[in-house]
Amino acid sequence: MIFYFSGTGNTKWAASKLASVTHEDLISIAPYMRADDSSHTLAEPFILKENERLGFVFPVHGWRVPKLVREFIGRMKVQRAEPDAAGSQTLSDISGNSASADASGNSASADASGISASAGNSAGSLPFTYCVCTAGDSIGLTIENLNQTISQNPSLQALGITEVSSSYSLIMPESYVGLPFMDVDPKEKEIWKKSKSAQELAVICEEIFDRKEGVSRLVKGPIPWFFTKVVGGFFENVLITDKRFHVEKDKCVKCGICANVCPVGDIKGGHGEYPEWLHHKDCLTCFTCYHHCPHHAIGFGKQTQKKGQYYFK
Repeated sequence: MIFYFSGTGNTKWAASKLASVTHEDLISIAPYMRADDSSHTLAEPFILKENERLGFVFPVHGWRVPKLVREFIGRMKVQRAEPDAAGSQTLSDISGNSASADASGNSASADASGISASAGNSAGSLPFTYCVCTAGDSIGLTIENLNQTISQNPSLQALGITEVSSSYSLIMPESYVGLPFMDVDPKEKEIWKKSKSAQELAVICEEIFDRKEGVSRLVKGPIPWFFTKVVGGFFENVLITDKRFHVEKDKCVKCGICANVCPVGDIKGGHGEYPEWLHHKDCLTCFTCYHHCPHHAIGFGKQTQKKGQYYFK
């Protein structure tokens, strides 16, 4: 199964590609962390099928794992599927539906690229666990940050998972615009990044499909500890806030898109209403609302003046 979080669409694109190759469930993290969504709960465990990989795909926020993702991993419960009396395995997906796999648990299908199924993990071996993180530039010590979070989860410990087996960073078009020196990429660079990331993702998908252990293909950047621990700490403690967001009412057409796309439900409003940020401390400052506004009517203090917009399309 693949757990992912995405704001502007870069990560959703990557996670969807992985799901199409591995033929494994794609699960969005955000609904499980929204206070206004009672249909998704972390009270029940996620059931890991025999031979199923465990993937985490997310964008880097402040050279760290996004706070929402860390909280999700800290609270999630994962269990292996139990074999039934007939010797086959009962598989429960996230919606509660069940199906059966044969005793070998091997997948028989291959995707359009011609990648064939491999034997994978046996029931007694550790699940292959991996991470793909997207970033506009470097990731610092994001993977170390992730592994620390994984190691503290009791249900993952029970499965023998204390860190990811392989990890990758994928450089994608920039979307963070909350600092004076940061803006979206010029169109030419955006196109180049998308093309390059598509080539890199094809290789990543093949390696993850084959459960290639020990891969650490990461762009950590210069002085990674400084950016993750010092700058990242400032980012989380000072820059993550919805208090600077505002709407220019002369531009806003009350379409409600910003409220609909907010991954944490921090915006009150809909069709026919001006957006209102709720200040309930769940805002990630991911700028999803800003980038999706069709009339560029949302600002973040003075930091976004004369800056561009981007979301994956």
